Amino acid sequence: MFSGTLLLGCSPASENTGSEGANSESANSGEVNLYSSRNEGLIKPLLDEFTAETGIQVNLLTGSGSGLLSRLQSEGANTPADLFLTVDAGSLHRAKEADLFQPVTSATLNDAIPDHLRDSDRHWYGLSMRARPVFYSLERVNPEEITDYLSLADEKWRGRICVRSSDNIYNQSMVAAMIAHHGEAATEEWARGLVANFARNPVGGDRDQIHAVASGQCDIAIANTYYFGGMSLSDDATNQDTVSKVAIAWPAQDTTGVHVNVSGIGLLKNASNEENALRLIEFLAQTSSQTWYAEANSEYPVNPAAPWSETLESWGEFTADDISMSVLGENNAIAVRLMDRAGWR
Repeated sequence: MFSGTLLLGCSPASENTGSEGANSESANSGEVNLYSSRNEGLIKPLLDEFTAETGIQVNLLTGSGSGLLSRLQSEGANTPADLFLTVDAGSLHRAKEADLFQPVTSATLNDAIPDHLRDSDRHWYGLSMRARPVFYSLERVNPEEITDYLSLADEKWRGRICVRSSDNIYNQSMVAAMIAHHGEAATEEWARGLVANFARNPVGGDRDQIHAVASGQCDIAIANTYYFGGMSLSDDATNQDTVSKVAIAWPAQDTTGVHVNVSGIGLLKNASNEENALRLIEFLAQTSSQTWYAEANSEYPVNPAAPWSETLESWGEFTADDISMSVLGENNAIAVRLMDRAGWR
């Protein structure tokens, strides 16, 4: 049915062997087909649990978000996929703009997921949330110096900041939110100041920025919390050394709140297994699944009824930005052009 990595929630004996079969027969075969840009380990345990609970087989194809998006556009009406799950509101918006989703009507989802963490037109729903705060050196930085994101453009941070490149969708979404809050001109001025304060040219992922703070390459870094959570729970000596030298500062507590983003899922308009697909979305939004996200992935639940894990609790409470996640995608193109003009490579 899929070419590529196929992971099954049940026995391989029930795997279909062609896209024609997926579209014409699978509607009544007790399965659902999911394209996901999430790492296998961050989603498959929940899919296995869903299969055990419902008997519905989940056929999982993993890949990069951009690659899967291109695949869905290429497959068109012949796609075997029912659902698309990806890791950023900006990516979800791109799928919506490509006319890949259909709106979902579900009282269960509306009750479980706050308005601002789902698409305003019900084309996709957030499943887990991560914050993008500032990580600082315990040896070299007083956290009281970190007041908000705008202050990171101050000259006192010259040569002291690490952050990954502007190609990264997480940074693009953060800038998109700043545009919504502060306007394009003020955000561009801020971005220029931030670039002037870089300790090095952007390189690597979020973990690399946090490691760079611990090693003294920079004093502060902007990164997603769930990466730090994974490092905190790791047995790796380097990760543990970094965690012992770095802490989280929650910026913008008196203004917009900490920037947050979501992983999320949408029902594809050419889905053959709509009922099963909706059951899976609702399963992923329920309290037990959301609790698993918190405990296993160090991501914040989107469902307010789900408790935080001990790791999340240890970082303390914070005020999160409640801007609509839809805005992050809507402002993405503006954000990318702005970052380019500011010299953020």
